[in-house]
Amino acid sequence: MLVEFTKMNGAGNDFVLIDNRNRKLSLLPEQIAGLCNRQKAIGADGLILLEKSSNGKADFAWKFYNNDGSQAEMCGNGARCFASFIRRLTGREDEISFETLSGIIHAEFQDPLVKVSLTPPSELRLGVRLQWEGEEREIHFLNTGVPHAVYFVEELASVPVQKWGASLRHHNGFSPRGTNVNFVQVLEPHSIRVRTYERGVEAETLACGTGVTAAALITARVYDWPSPVTVLTQGGERLQVGFCWSGEDFKDVTLTGPAEVSFTGQIEI
Repeated sequence: MLVEFTKMNGAGNDFVLIDNRNRKLSLLPEQIAGLCNRQKAIGADGLILLEKSSNGKADFAWKFYNNDGSQAEMCGNGARCFASFIRRLTGREDEISFETLSGIIHAEFQDPLVKVSLTPPSELRLGVRLQWEGEEREIHFLNTGVPHAVYFVEELASVPVQKWGASLRHHNGFSPRGTNVNFVQVLEPHSIRVRTYERGVEAETLACGTGVTAAALITARVYDWPSPVTVLTQGGERLQVGFCWSGEDFKDVTLTGPAEVSFTGQIEI
């Protein structure tokens, strides 16, 4: 079966996007992993299928997969790319909504950027003391559609992200589902740098939208910063996280950044 695809990236976090509104395509996890293989196929951090809304409460729906073939609830960079993909296919210039496993996401275009309104974060835990990497360390946690641990460091460049990320991702404190892991350096007021070890990719990625969001919100809470927070990613892009306070919780969370087409093509599946 010959399938048309679009390869996109959001701040260096890259995705294969396929129009599956006709529901003809059904992919096995090993096929998804194969398409995301950087040596043998297209290569990507994840794959997204565009589908029709299942209940009519949104304009469209997606199925989002990590590059190991596992299905994921949410991806902020993927959401911006997905909205831009829909715009290219349909010509839509107004606000777009689509269903995810985390809820309905809304996107608007602020050329050349895309702004997505994310579902309300949950499970905020600050100052959790965990025995990790040979000592007790303070970890913060927030679910921004998917689970994210946040650990503050003085100098981000020297952090062994692969080693530390893998160990915290599988830590008993986050079992059984595990967690994504974000290492955060405060650059200046309202500005941070983040490196993320992504669950499902099982490696550091150049950017992670939900990780950027979790890191920004937790930093704002710890340092009492108002909205917005600017985040420098490992890929060198800057994303902006907006939010409002609602008592002890966050609301009206947004993520703004680029969504670019890398190339288009066809592949035999």
